[in-house]
Amino acid sequence: MTVKDQIQQLREELRQHNYNYYVLDKPEISDYDFDQKLKQLQDLETENPEFYDANSPTLRVGGQVTKNFDTTTHDYRMYSLDNSYSKEDLEDWEKRIMKMVDGDVHYTCELKYDGASISLTYEDGELIRAVTRGDGFKGDNVTNNVKTIRSIPLKLNGDYPKRFDIRGEIILPLEGFTKMNAERVANGEEAYANPRNTASGSLKLQDSTEVSKRPLDCLLYSIIGKNLNFKTQFEGLEKAREWGFKVPEVATLAKSTKEVMAFVNYWDTHRHDLPYETDGVVIKVNNLQQQEELGYTAKAPRWAMAYKFKAEQVSTVLEKITYQVGRTGAITPVANLIPVQLAGTTVKRASLHNADQIEKLDIREEDTVFVEKGGEIIPKIIGVDFTKRDKNSKPTQYIEHCPECETPLVRNEGEAQHYCPNEERCPPQVVGRIQHYISRKALDIEGLGGETVALLANAGLIKNYADLYTLKIEDVLPLERMAQKSAENLINGIEASKQIPFERVLFGLGIRHVGETVAKTLVKTFKTIENLANAKEEELVEVEEIGGKIAESVVVFFSDEYKKETVQRLKEYGVQLEISAEQLQGQTNKLEGEIIVVSGVFNKLSRTELKKAIEDNGGKVSSSISSKTTYLVAGENMGPSKRTKAEGLNVPIITEDEFLDKIQ
Repeated sequence: MTVKDQIQQLREELRQHNYNYYVLDKPEISDYDFDQKLKQLQDLETENPEFYDANSPTLRVGGQVTKNFDTTTHDYRMYSLDNSYSKEDLEDWEKRIMKMVDGDVHYTCELKYDGASISLTYEDGELIRAVTRGDGFKGDNVTNNVKTIRSIPLKLNGDYPKRFDIRGEIILPLEGFTKMNAERVANGEEAYANPRNTASGSLKLQDSTEVSKRPLDCLLYSIIGKNLNFKTQFEGLEKAREWGFKVPEVATLAKSTKEVMAFVNYWDTHRHDLPYETDGVVIKVNNLQQQEELGYTAKAPRWAMAYKFKAEQVSTVLEKITYQVGRTGAITPVANLIPVQLAGTTVKRASLHNADQIEKLDIREEDTVFVEKGGEIIPKIIGVDFTKRDKNSKPTQYIEHCPECETPLVRNEGEAQHYCPNEERCPPQVVGRIQHYISRKALDIEGLGGETVALLANAGLIKNYADLYTLKIEDVLPLERMAQKSAENLINGIEASKQIPFERVLFGLGIRHVGETVAKTLVKTFKTIENLANAKEEELVEVEEIGGKIAESVVVFFSDEYKKETVQRLKEYGVQLEISAEQLQGQTNKLEGEIIVVSGVFNKLSRTELKKAIEDNGGKVSSSISSKTTYLVAGENMGPSKRTKAEGLNVPIITEDEFLDKIQ
């Protein structure tokens, strides 16, 4: 046997033993024998570097150091999930689904694992990258660290697609977490707070050798890609197991919300028997074609819902109420608490939301309060233990002046929050607006973070986001922790931001109620900042999905002379404030005013491409048929109820080719 064959055979043997031990939990050789084979392979690889393999089992022990984790764009966005807390929530969700898709709807029920989300990309059966969730669009490339997690296959078996992503959760099993903490305490070190945060922090350790020492695990739950060789979510889970992934066996198929609730109720009781933490159940429409038809909102898939187990609740003392000023001037009262353990984390602060909430619950300083984690994430006060209240306690008097600039607060009619109207000079508002402008989903300026913005503002170098474009290297060099290279990167990043497309700039301007989705709609409709700035309220309201509140806030923004001047400066500095020629290319008004429903499977275009073609030609895509529908584009396997409804309402039904003829 040649040395190459010997190396290959050892690699295959070790991969199989690794899979048997970490995925199947059925080891076939002793730890000693495994280590001996691994050492033999390491020696052969060292002596024969020409046979290097980036996915060799020897890399499981780490050894690579990563000083900076590169930001990587996901091939497919990582969405959040909408939450539900009752059977009624699930039934409402099911009703919405039934209106939008044909045929019977079945569900895959899976546990919601409490760890760090990860997206693994495989090509030709080999792991090529591992990226954290980040903001859903981009995340940190942590491939070297993830390769040390032994339950993640570096090479696959079977009939896997050429390239795909598989999503999962990096977790730290409870037994391993307890052992790690025992060792830390024995060494005089502080214990880790909870498994979830420890798992997440492990992924960002610079030395992969240290990561390999931690008993991390990975549970997979979702495959995304083109030309997948399965048609349902449940089938996808089974395929993932065949290819070598660790997919928990607890997933089940349900035909109704009644069966879903049986799964939920079982695991609400039995979750404490699991070897890892879980905070709920994820319910997904099983049929992938139905999933595609349901699509996504701006933040979450319509075809999935998380059912959160009842939140943990504790009591503690509210020591002091303080007030924060947001970038819009909104005042948020904050309860500063005696630290208390809640759902695995130490809670010191909780939002009190607004004056009405304080009055409604009659919350006062020195009260004993009940604290809960809303959706297991954000702590909130849900009540007061009046039996422990001091008889001399006095009701909370909500502040009347801004805690930062002393300006009298205002409260608009019909709104719950108080605001500081001093937009131009109130420090947190000035800094907050610029931080929003440079955030990831807006201009995402490389080399410029929130702390640096605060330093620049406090040094008097910037007062608004237009001032960023006047900065020079010599201006920023005196700042704390600013070296020549970082100063150059900052200035280059600001210059590069002039190429960011209009819709992200519009979002970055921070107009009240104008989020990412609304910004895209406005850009598509008005094309340039001048058109938008000159639009009247009634014109804005006529735009689909733009309501009175949004229209009013856009008009108010552009009627402010200071803001108009700031936007004009952005334009003069070369920031993109109109749709580019490339974006305009191929866009027409051929389908203007038409409302089109797309259903079925198509041959020439994917459903996503078909919807984009409708929007690029001025049409609107709708998910359900009504008397306002212009026509239905029908593909293969379209459900009979959509056809029946279209025929009943005399809505024309056309083929994919007929649609393409219309836009050509």
